[in-house]
Amino acid sequence: MFKKFKIPDATIGRLSLYSRYLKEADEKGINTVSSQHIARATGVTPAQVRKDLAYFGEFGTRGVGYNSRELYNYIMKILGLGRRWPVAIVGAGNLGKALSQYKGFSERGFDITCIFDTDPNKIGKKLAGIEICPLDSLKEKAKAFNIELGIIAVPAAAAQDVADKLIEAGIRGIINFAPVNINTGENVMLRRVDLAAQLEYLTYYLEDTR
Repeated sequence: MFKKFKIPDATIGRLSLYSRYLKEADEKGINTVSSQHIARATGVTPAQVRKDLAYFGEFGTRGVGYNSRELYNYIMKILGLGRRWPVAIVGAGNLGKALSQYKGFSERGFDITCIFDTDPNKIGKKLAGIEICPLDSLKEKAKAFNIELGIIAVPAAAAQDVADKLIEAGIRGIINFAPVNINTGENVMLRRVDLAAQLEYLTYYLEDTR
């Protein structure tokens, strides 16, 4: 189902970095950039920049560089950001609140459209101007708002049940913030964000420098 699997995950992550730099360059009136400029701004090598872009075609002019705005627009299309994406958050606790207020989502084309929870004390209240709905209404709301992306921001014990409900509602892409592995099947894209694991990555390297 997902034809883009052959592209390395690291490449997709770097494309996102490249697009942010290109947007900044265009806003500063820098019309043309080189792979060296992009590399210096994003912490990779010029060869890596050219290799990443080569997965998707030929860009720029040899000896001249890339048009900042054109390359930005190309990359945004590659990332599927040629349109806006409605997103559902499940979990209206501290993490769900923080995610609903994160302005970076909207800036990149993601609209937090619905927030769900099972706590009767939270249902009906609002986060970032969005009413918290009962989890049982997930399927109905997902259909009404054409939601294809979901964020799991619940305790580990509830994560798999929430994932099952998201999949049943037709959600095709899930980000899981719960500190537990969940199963989604082959037809759903899953990304896990484990903040503790990211800190452990840092401490692994820092420990050698003490």
